[in-house]
Amino acid sequence: MIALDQIHEMSFREKLLVMEAIWEDISREEINLETPQWHKDILDERERLMAEGKAQFLEWEDAKRQIKKAIE
Repeated sequence: MIALDQIHEMSFREKLLVMEAIWEDISREEINLETPQWHKDILDERERLMAEGKAQFLEWEDAKRQIKKAIE
């Protein structure tokens, strides 16, 4: 197992490569992952809004600005 101090010593690129490897490994077992009910509820609500023509969409750059503003 990799120790936390080893992670701190990694370069940014090395950390990304490790994250990609972990994600690839996890995604192979996707069938074992259960979507939480709260997530299903949000997706169902968004689907309903789209079907009713009430969904609002943003350009990707606008969405990124809003997200960045919300977390600062």
